Parts: sequence; structure tokens; C-alpha cells
Amino acid sequence: MTNKLDKKTIWSSYRFPLILISGIIIGSIIGFIFGDSAKVLKPLGDIFLNLIFAIVVPVVFFSITSAVASMSNMRRLGKILGYMMILFIITGIIASLLMSVAVQVIKPAEGTDFPLDENATVEKLSFSEQVVKSITVPDFVDLLSRRNMLPLIVFSILFGFVISTFGERGKPLVDLLTLISDVIMKYVNFIMYYAPIGLGAYFAYLIGDMGPQLLGTYARTMLLLYYPLCLLYFIFGFAAYAYFAGGTKGIKVYFKNIFPVAATALGTQSSIASLPINLQACKKMGVPKDVREIVLPIGATVHMDGSVFSAILKISLMYGLFGREFTGIGTWLTATVVAILNGMVMSAVPGGGLIGEVLIMNLYGFPMEAFPIIATIGFLVDPPATMINCTGDSVVSMMVTRLIEGKDWMEKKLTADEEEEIVEIMEDKIDILV
Repeated sequence: MTNKLDKKTIWSSYRFPLILISGIIIGSIIGFIFGDSAKVLKPLGDIFLNLIFAIVVPVVFFSITSAVASMSNMRRLGKILGYMMILFIITGIIASLLMSVAVQVIKPAEGTDFPLDENATVEKLSFSEQVVKSITVPDFVDLLSRRNMLPLIVFSILFGFVISTFGERGKPLVDLLTLISDVIMKYVNFIMYYAPIGLGAYFAYLIGDMGPQLLGTYARTMLLLYYPLCLLYFIFGFAAYAYFAGGTKGIKVYFKNIFPVAATALGTQSSIASLPINLQACKKMGVPKDVREIVLPIGATVHMDGSVFSAILKISLMYGLFGREFTGIGTWLTATVVAILNGMVMSAVPGGGLIGEVLIMNLYGFPMEAFPIIATIGFLVDPPATMINCTGDSVVSMMVTRLIEGKDWMEKKLTADEEEEIVEIMEDKIDILV
């Protein structure tokens, strides 16, 4: 019977990721061949985006609220949040260090000529305003927008905590919230049947639209520096994190389930749009419900290793263009703080990096007429940065589980899965006999 469990075909194990990737590859080929004409397929991709975007606010609210409200042990909640923030900061520092080394090897501004737009003006926002707007909103209805995800997360955590203080009286409400959360995730399952078509069409549009820019003056920075580093970090960096979380089995389980998340993040360029798929993937990885439903929604807004990569790239590029040397421990430490802060205030919607880019311009005192330079870089780095952001949340949820449940949590998870499969096989045999 063990052999039967071990002989799963590649198709049965990776069917959906293969179909999803095939759709994206076909869409990319169409975009490359037909160029601007491929933009006609954009509505098909927009349908998928709208279906996902319309569900993200309910997903975040009900998943976080139900997870926090159902916690009888508030110490466990404190551990989850504590380990989560520590790991977010550590992985952010590692990402910053890697990109800081990379920009010394391949200097972004070397041999690059960017025209400055003297008429470019951007509203100057104070740091305190950024902080206030990042965690609060002035009106309840503003919480119902995906553009205010961090305030929604803060509200959901507090609301769930208040429900938990009611004890047995609050149990019916907890059960209702959990049921609604399960129904919403089932709805996400149906949406994902359309994902290969929707993402394929959106990639056709993206390649058709971005192709000429990728072949222009920005190509060197992207193709020789940013894209390769993101790929290496995704493969080797996350493999190291997954190994810490669950050894070699952790690596296998992670890469077996992460590709739908990575593909959705690449196509939508949105951590929030990828959240429902990420929740599903982490469930399959064996991450406990309370861990994944707290770490992933919060991570979608404040944990952004890919955004740290891009922030260091943008800062070093600005340094080079304005004749300043991006060297020294002090420069690196300052850039690291700014990069991590940039990731935390960044909106989780496509193009939301503009907020972080304004923040970088203000903090470093770069002239605002140079804003189009950094904005264009932000546009080009967005897809792989979002992929690193989302998949990084998944592996951090595994590491949080390892720190809370112990180093053998993966063994327990695999054993439970095998027992479930054995039960299903026995039930099938009984049905045949009957």
C-alpha cells in the first residue's frame, strides 16, 4: 500500500500548476508575436482580476477575524505575531544584503542614460502621514476597499480579539465566521478554474505592452541584475528557509504547492489578489489554520522581500545617476531601513509601489523631476517582486509553524496525510465490494 502512495504520477500531483503555467506560456508567446494587437485579450484577464479583487476584502476579514476569535490561547497568538515579525525583519535584512552586494557587482546606473522630465511634480507626503494612513482610516466604509488592507487587518485582529473575550457567549459568532470563511475559500476554488485562461490572457497583454520597454535602456538593469537575483532567491533562498522549516521534506512540500501562488502573483502583480490562492497552498503544505490565516494576510501587506530588492535597486540607481557612491556600512544600514519601511507602507495592489517610490525620493532628497526614472523601474520590477513577496509569505508561515509546533511538525503533517489517503483507498475498496 505504501508503494501505491509513493507512485503518484507527475500529472496527478502537478496537474493544475502545469495547466496554469502552460496558459501563461501560451499567453506570453501570443503577446510576443502580436505585440500591441495582443491587448485585445486584456478584458479576459481583467475578468479574472476583478473576480479575485472582489473577494479579497471578505477573505482577509473573515479569515483573520475567525482565526483570532477562535483562539482560546492568547499566548499562542502572541507567539505567532512575535515570530512572524521577527522573521519578516530577518528575511528583509537578508534580501537587502543580497541586493546591496549585487549592485556592487553590476552597477545599475553604469552606461545608462535616463532623460529627466523637468515638469514632473509629485505631492510631498510627510512620514507621519504615511504611518497614519498605513494603519488607520477615518471612516468604516474605507475598510471595504482593497486599497486599505493594513487598516482592515488591524481592524480584523482587534475585532477577533474582542470576540474571543466573550468566551462561550461568543462561540456561535465564531462558528458563523469560520463557516463564512470556509464558504469564501470554496468560492475561490471555483474562480481558480478560470485562472489558466485569465492569467494567460493577462500575460499576453503584459508582454505585448511591456515588450518594447524591456528592449530599451532599462533592459540591462532588469535582465542582468534584478530578474536573475529574484529567480536565484526564489529557488535557493526559499529552499534554505523551507529546509529550516521542515528539512528536505519541507523543501519538497513547499515547491510542490507554491507554483500556483507564484504564477498568480506574476500575472496579477498583486499580493492581495494572490492571497486566496496562497491560503489554499499553505493549507496543502500543512501550515495550521491559525498560523496561515494570520501570517499570510498580514504578510501580503507588510512582508515584501521582493520590494526590498527593488527599493535597494532604486536607491542605488539614484545614487549612481546623481554621482553619489552607494558604499559603506552606514549607507547600507540606512538603505535597509528605508527598504523594509518601503515594503511595509507599499500598497498591495498593482502599481502601488508609487507610494514607496515617493517615500524614497523624499527621504533621500532626490529632485522630484527624477521621479519618472524611479517610477519606470518600479513598473518593470513589479511582477517578479510581487512573486517574491507572496511566496516569501508562504515559507515564513512554514517557519513560524516550525518555531511554534516544533521541528517534527512536518512529520506529523505527512503522517496525517498518509492516514487520510489510506482511509480513502479502503473506502473505495469497500464501495467496490458492495
